[in-house]
Amino acid sequence: MGTIESGRSYQVLVEETPNPASLKFVVSDSISPETMQFETAAEAGRSPLVSKIFGFPWTASVYLGNDFVTVTKEDWVEWEPLAQPLANMIRDHLNRGEPVWIEENSADNEMDPNDPPVVQQIKQILYQEIRPAVAMDGGDVVFHRYEDGVVYIQMRGACAGCPGSTMTLKMGIEGRLREAIPEVIEVVSV
Repeated sequence: MGTIESGRSYQVLVEETPNPASLKFVVSDSISPETMQFETAAEAGRSPLVSKIFGFPWTASVYLGNDFVTVTKEDWVEWEPLAQPLANMIRDHLNRGEPVWIEENSADNEMDPNDPPVVQQIKQILYQEIRPAVAMDGGDVVFHRYEDGVVYIQMRGACAGCPGSTMTLKMGIEGRLREAIPEVIEVVSV
């Protein structure tokens, strides 16, 4: 599934995100059946594309989405000289038919029919409403666990470390889940 068609012509556009340390590299077609956050080069072993991005010493983290890659840089560099060469490298990797993934793996936190009803409802709202909105800014929100009225989530991509992530978490995600599910008391980022 991580195979890219050789000879295709992918385009990669650079978009700013609410997090000034992160840029979203939007690809003209789907490149990944799963999404994943990479915090270190060691974690990138399954993805040759992400491994290449971590080859740059200024890379702090990489989030691989279905049709985009969000790269967060270290504070000691500016995006100006980096953005377009990085977009070109991603485009060239894809256009040569090089793989995004080495092996298949299931997506994070899929819907599980064995989950309690409240967890199923939380996941449904996260996946159908919240994740698509957050992905537009180059990030993701992943369910971690639910316990004693508290929903624990992980913010990834541009959302991780974004100055506006607290507002997104409390006013957006927590507000929506509390409105729909009376049992939810709070949402916490892990």
